[in-house]
This record gives sequence, C-alpha cells and structure tokens, in this order.
Amino acid sequence: MIRVLAALLFGAVGSASAQPPPLGRIELPPGFRIEVLASVPNARSLALGAKGTLFVGSRSGGAVHAVAQDGRVFRIADGLNMPNGVAFRDGALYVAEVSRILRYENIEARLTAPPAPEVVYDKLPREVHHGWKFIRFGPDGRLYVPIGAPCNVCDREGYGLIGFLDVKTKVFDVHSKGVRNSVGFDWHPVTRELWFTDNGRDWLGDDLPADELNHAPRAGMHFGFPHCHQGDLADPEFGRSRRCAEFNAPALKLGPHVAALGMRFYTGTMFPAEYRNQIFIAEHGSWNRASKIGYRISVVRIEGGKALSYQPFAQGWLQGDSVSGRPVDLEVLADGSIAVSDDSAGMIYRISYAPGR
Repeated sequence: MIRVLAALLFGAVGSASAQPPPLGRIELPPGFRIEVLASVPNARSLALGAKGTLFVGSRSGGAVHAVAQDGRVFRIADGLNMPNGVAFRDGALYVAEVSRILRYENIEARLTAPPAPEVVYDKLPREVHHGWKFIRFGPDGRLYVPIGAPCNVCDREGYGLIGFLDVKTKVFDVHSKGVRNSVGFDWHPVTRELWFTDNGRDWLGDDLPADELNHAPRAGMHFGFPHCHQGDLADPEFGRSRRCAEFNAPALKLGPHVAALGMRFYTGTMFPAEYRNQIFIAEHGSWNRASKIGYRISVVRIEGGKALSYQPFAQGWLQGDSVSGRPVDLEVLADGSIAVSDDSAGMIYRISYAPGR
C-alpha cells in the first residue's frame, strides 16, 4: 500500500510551494476519508505499476512523474508534447503525446535513471485542440487511444473516435465513432464491455448538452457526434443531415459541461460492497458556464448493463464560485483505496474507507 506521511509529502521532485486545498471541506459518505498522497505538478491521468508505483501524466507540464511506494516523487520524462495519457503493461510504461505513443521499458526498476523512450507509434494526428489523450490497455491486450475532434464541433474524417493499437504489429483500427472527446474509459470487470465518458460541445447555453457516459459492448458503434448530442439533441448545423435515431444513445446523461474525464470501475475490497463494480467519475468542472458545475467525483450505479443512478460521491472543491481543485482521473490502488489526480492544485489524493470512522 502507498503510504505518504506529511514529511514525505513533496517527495523527490514535488514543489515545496504547493499547498494542499482545504480538504476539510470535501464532503464524503460516512466512513470515508480524503488525504493528500503526493504533490505532482499538473497531475492528470494515472496508471498503476505492478510494484505499486503510481505513474502520473500531465497536459501542460510536459512531464511524466512516478510516485513510489515510499512516497518519493520522480520526474521520469520531460519536454514532451502534452503527455496526458499513461498506461502500464508487462513492466513498461506507455505515454501518449499528441501524435505518438512512447514506451519506457522496465520502468519501475529505473525510476532514478529512466531509460530513453522507444517510439511505439507516431502516426496520430498532430492537432492540439482536444489532442491530449487518455490511454489504457483493454482486456484484449490492445492499447485504446481516443482521437478527439479538433474543434468545438466539426465533421472531419479520422477524428471523434476511440481507436485501438496493437503495440506489436503497430496496426491501428477504430473501435467507436461519434465520440467528441473522451478522456476516460474502463471495462466492466465481469462483462469486459467498454464504458467511456464524453465531453459535450460548447456554446449551446448553460444547460445543453449534457456530458455523456457511454456503453460500447461491441466495436462499430456510433454515438452521434457531430450530428447529435446527448442522444436526443440535434446539432444546429450538422444535425440537418442525420437523425438522432440513427445513433447509439448514451447510457446516462451527466451534468451539462461538468467535464467528465477519468472514470474507473471500483474493483477493490476496502469500500463497502455496494460500491463493487460501480463507476466513479472525475468531473473536472465547467469553464464557460454562468454558474459553475462539476468539480467533484460522482458514482454511477450499474446493473445488467444499465446505468441506474448518478450521485455525488466527493464534493466541496467548488464553494459558490470559488474553486480549490479540479479532479481529473482515478485509480484503484492495491489496498482498495482510490487515488485521485487534481491538475489545478497539483495534487494526488487518496480516498480510503474504515467502518465507523
């Protein structure tokens, strides 16, 4: 289990000037606790190594960090182009830049002297608008890579999709289309079916469209973008040529402009049984809404392939219009607690549970 004491808070490279947000304001269900795990500048996507190392990508920082078991923080890559996505497999760390995928071999044994990366794939689009990527290996062993629309709303071939890469053959193919900008996905632990978040378009008002939680039990599905949003809202321009009924509707409408990013099925045993195999979503928070929304972690109850409910789990980073943090991604740690990244505060949090706390 990763245990970070106050004395280890800033680790090997963490910023000594970083100040944790007032976590006493964070509201959680009874028995849960949130604490600072580590200070990591512009902490974005998370991946857990086989030995318990937590790898952390960044978007604006250009760096990749690793939080070791003893709490030390190492900068293992620098000078990269929006290295948001990180994934771990067979001892290697995979990092997604805007246009390419890198691999760092045997990384957990080389945190103090990281190896030079190998370029796994370099044929991804170079546009930076929605060009930062979340990546993760699927149950089929392939690396799933989203390619966001290079715009607010447009219709361009080769964009607005989730694809998958065979890292051995270097063959890239499309899994799902009509996806404006997914920055988080996971597979159900039992059915192994893909679920993902998708950020809705802007400039249709404060309350439209909703962000989406989508369910893709098979490849080849189309979720509507740019023609249809939230399953039932035709786009003012692109909705003239295609009807919403032609596409797959979302499993659940999330809040409008909440910026739903990272999501994970809870697979640990620390939390009460009712959270097992349920979805936790990091809502980064709205940026252009008159009244801010999001800035929290939500939980979605799943049963029989259906989303039954959508409720706040951890909230309080938003107080009125004052923001103290913006959750980005989640990772279930070996002990069953959950790590949460916050790029605004530059922090990794740990949420744990103890009965009667």
